[in-house]
Formats: sequence, structure tokens, C-alpha cells
Amino acid sequence: MDEQTASAGASSRSAAAAREPLSRARVLAAAIALADEAGLEALSMRRLAKALGVEAMSLYNHVEGKDDLLAGITDGVLREIELPSGGDWDTDIRTYAISAHEVLHRHPWACNLALSPPRIVPVSVDQAEWLLRRLREAGFPPEITYHAFHALEAHVLGFTLWQLGHGIRGVDDVAAAAAAFRHRCPRADYPHMHEHVDQHLSGFGREGKGAFELVLDLILEGLERLRDAA
Repeated sequence: MDEQTASAGASSRSAAAAREPLSRARVLAAAIALADEAGLEALSMRRLAKALGVEAMSLYNHVEGKDDLLAGITDGVLREIELPSGGDWDTDIRTYAISAHEVLHRHPWACNLALSPPRIVPVSVDQAEWLLRRLREAGFPPEITYHAFHALEAHVLGFTLWQLGHGIRGVDDVAAAAAAFRHRCPRADYPHMHEHVDQHLSGFGREGKGAFELVLDLILEGLERLRDAA
């Protein structure tokens, strides 16, 4: 495909997008896609309008402003998290936690938004109610339920933030970080850290249960012991 043909195709897609009726759902979907592609700092009303092929002012017919937009995309992402039912309490909660971890990794900007106190979106309340209900239905007394809820939420959000904070998204990033470490820190002085870095490079832990699931299972097993003792 030559440059002229590609340009014509892009113009055609933009024109088609402009003809599609604008709606809140379409605005939020485009905002999520833009944040995924370029980061939350790149999400502006002007840039979003350009991606949709409309004037910026027309967005305000569907979102009240930037805060409403951020609340909307947070809600949209959190709705991707699975809330299973019908299984054992620990199986359902494990599925929920792993789903949340994977969703927040797909949208790395969403974790901080979900933690912003003023930005309580309806689905986050629904998910909290679901988790508390599953714990109480499983026979956890109120005191243990209180701590269990915070332990599970802290693991999902805290572990995900810790991973995202390293800025490592793939094998190339791991290799670059390993090379920098090896250059600055001799193996003779840091033999155990070198062993750990070697494990990263060999793909150790990529198959089977990873660290997130390992700690999650420890939490669930510990909670079950507490419940039974109570």
C-alpha cells in the first residue's frame, strides 16, 4: 500500500467515525483506548475529540468534564473484572482477584484512578458489596470479614501497583534491567541477587503459579484457618 492510499484510508476511517452518532459509551470507549495507547497524561478533551472526529465542545453533551470522563473510564475498566458465583467462596474470590489483577495490567493507568478517594464509581461499590457478601456467606464473622476485605483489596491493588511501578512490561525490559544491574553490581558481592536476576532471564516463574497467585493463596488459606478457629 502506497502513502497516498494509506492516507486516503485513514481519512475514510475518520470520516466514517465522524458520521457515527456520538454517545457516552462511544466517548468512554475512545478515552480508554487513548489512555491505553498513550497513557493517562495524553488524555485531553481536545485529543479525544480529534480521535472521534468531532469538535471538542460536542463531548460535553455526553460527559460533564474531565472528572466525569475519568470516573466513566474507571467504571468502564472495573466492569471488565469477573464476579463469579456458584462456586466455593475461596474459588470465587480467587477468580475475582486474578481477574482484577489481569484487568488492571491491561489498563495500567486505571489502578491509581481506582484508588482516588473522590472517584468512587458505582461498580466499585458493587464489587466491594460482592466481596463482603461472599465472605459473610462463607461463615466469616464480622471482625475477620473486616480484615479479610482489606487484606484482599490491598493485595490486588498493592501488588499490581508494585509491578507496574517497575516499568517492566516484557522480556526486553527485563533484559535491559538485568544488564544495568550486572554492570553496576559485581556477582562476587551480590551472589544471591545475581541468582535472582538469572532466574528472571531464564523465564523462571513464567509457567505455573506466579508470585501474585502464590501470595493470594497464602491469604486465602490463612483466612480459612482464622475462620475455622473462630
